[in-house]
Amino acid sequence: MKPAVTENKYHLIPLDEIGGYKVRPGLYEINGATAIPGGVNFTIHSNQATACELLLYYNRETEPYTIIPFPENYRIGNVYSMIVFGLQIEEFEYAYRLDGPYQPEKGIIFDKNKVLLDPYAKAVTGQRMWGERVNDEENPYHARVVKDDFDWGNSKELVTPMEDIIIYELHVRGFTQDSSSGVKYKGTFAGILEKLPYLKELGITAVELMPIFEFDELRESREFDGRKLLNYWGYSTVSFFAPNTSYISHQEHNDEGNELKHLVKTMNDNGIEVYLDVVFNHTAEGNENGPYFSFKGIDNNIYYMLTPEGYYFNFSGCGNTLNCNHPIVQQMIMECLRYWVITYRVDGFRFDLASILGRNEDGSPMSKPPLLQSLAFDPILGNVKLIAEAWDAGGLYQVGTFPSWNRWVEWNGKYRDDMRSFLKGDCGKAEAAVTRIFGSGDLYQERVGCGASVNFLTCHDGFTLHDLYSYNEKHNEANGWNNTDGADDNRSWNCGVEGETDDPEINRLRLRMMKNATAVLLCSRGIPMFLAGDEFGNTQFGNNNPYCQDNIISWLDWNLLRKNKDLFDFFKFMISFRKNHDPIRKNTARCSYRFPEQSAHGVVPWEPDFGGESHYIGVMYAGRTEGRDDCIYMAINTYWEPLKITLPELPEYMRWYRVVDTYREEFICGIGEPVDSVEVEVKERTVAIFEAGRKNIRW
Repeated sequence: MKPAVTENKYHLIPLDEIGGYKVRPGLYEINGATAIPGGVNFTIHSNQATACELLLYYNRETEPYTIIPFPENYRIGNVYSMIVFGLQIEEFEYAYRLDGPYQPEKGIIFDKNKVLLDPYAKAVTGQRMWGERVNDEENPYHARVVKDDFDWGNSKELVTPMEDIIIYELHVRGFTQDSSSGVKYKGTFAGILEKLPYLKELGITAVELMPIFEFDELRESREFDGRKLLNYWGYSTVSFFAPNTSYISHQEHNDEGNELKHLVKTMNDNGIEVYLDVVFNHTAEGNENGPYFSFKGIDNNIYYMLTPEGYYFNFSGCGNTLNCNHPIVQQMIMECLRYWVITYRVDGFRFDLASILGRNEDGSPMSKPPLLQSLAFDPILGNVKLIAEAWDAGGLYQVGTFPSWNRWVEWNGKYRDDMRSFLKGDCGKAEAAVTRIFGSGDLYQERVGCGASVNFLTCHDGFTLHDLYSYNEKHNEANGWNNTDGADDNRSWNCGVEGETDDPEINRLRLRMMKNATAVLLCSRGIPMFLAGDEFGNTQFGNNNPYCQDNIISWLDWNLLRKNKDLFDFFKFMISFRKNHDPIRKNTARCSYRFPEQSAHGVVPWEPDFGGESHYIGVMYAGRTEGRDDCIYMAINTYWEPLKITLPELPEYMRWYRVVDTYREEFICGIGEPVDSVEVEVKERTVAIFEAGRKNIRW
């Protein structure tokens, strides 16, 4: 090294020279690679490494054009940091190599020959185009320095109240990849934006994007039955700080992420929040037989949960488990989520297999997991929605008991299971159904309803709404595992024929069942969520685990929107109906005729029947908003014969109006049709909704 000096505004800074570059100790508190005036700051930390090298590559090259070892005096504690002057961020990519002990029985596996991706990389190269790899190296990933120059204008946090949220879960590629989508930029963030008018017409208030962190769809790719199967869903993260570049419609070079930022900004400007499905429970490095490209070579026994023999715990079902409650990993996750909120203005996060985030380093569940608590009270995340999938693949099921600190919201798996059973006509489910519709008070007590429960009947994992009433059994043969993968307990019903049919009666019944499910979901206390495409009867052809299907099995077929326009109109109506009736969503002032804010009924009002053979429930919401009474009665008949029911008596000046009847093919609109008597018939397998109104309303 040759000492040198350079002058800046304040004083003379002594510099070293390595490999033709002037360098100096860096900014130790700033992780990753950051452009600064005159150069780039590189910071990486490892508790057990003994040496670190910075590798610089020309764009798309596999061999470094220079290697700069970190001098020993450029290390403070366990942090290596160095400023390299004279670098232009457009001209290079970077990676690291670390040396250290090799003691696999202790989980320490340093290899000085392995090229390592920066865990804090803001952009990852090597797989710009979907399904194509730049090179065939063992580790194709390099990092790129990103400039953050996106103009957010006067945009503010949207902060939609919890009770007003309606979540629409979608896969970025699958949403518009099929030519039937009619968009220019298929399968991209820009493609979603082209569908913004559609999303606004539908009325949802939040989109939840399945994983968009950089992942490798080619990991474990295989051929089966003439199809190439990929890691399509993306639940195996390569880099937590970088957006998936194959979801970008055009080349972004050093401004990776701007298309995603534009999506978030435009969605927010139009009243729609954007949530990210994040996967902090495992990484794409897998188990002992998996690839070695980042965390394994930096601090394997810190980043991963290991057995005493040095093997990987597998509570994720994907080969490894991130050691989330180790302080180093906590720090990374906290910094990551703050980054996505500050830099991308993301409105919320859904945490995949979130129960793993509450496991100790030995795998045992913790009563007050420090990571979950830190996220709940972090100031930067103060207005962000935190949504937990409150279980994991290791048998830990925490629906209703997930550590929340009154901040975390849960995917309510019990809502899905109980309501699926009741809606298809199972016996003994009436009481459970009422409990779920009224917000699952047995699970959430004082947080009942809108503050804790995400209610869903479908999501990416399982049957679509159409398939829920078209298949008794899963049909995952196309996945290549002899139909052994995917859940067996689907609580579905094929309405008499397995799969597609031309029988008009069965198809009418299936449409009615889908409408029933939609009406009940959108009239339940809590946050409703449904899967993109459910609103027009999209099918996965009975596949309830299409994680590897990058084809029409997983892509939305927008032709079905024209075919099933009636179902779409029904979804749109029910979303609007929910928004227009506060008592469905939240507590209000008591109505003038003193009905309780929510009540359950049988075929006789005020007398719910929770017997084992009961297939009917009536639920009523009553309140007063903006100076007017608002009372809704929903009659749910899951029996296979019509039922005569009696509606609750109203004051003399009021009457009931039928606003929804899923048995009828014509669509009831406006205020609804007046009901002449409180005694009405509800047809078999039908949901009818009645609204109280004054008698002098003309229909």
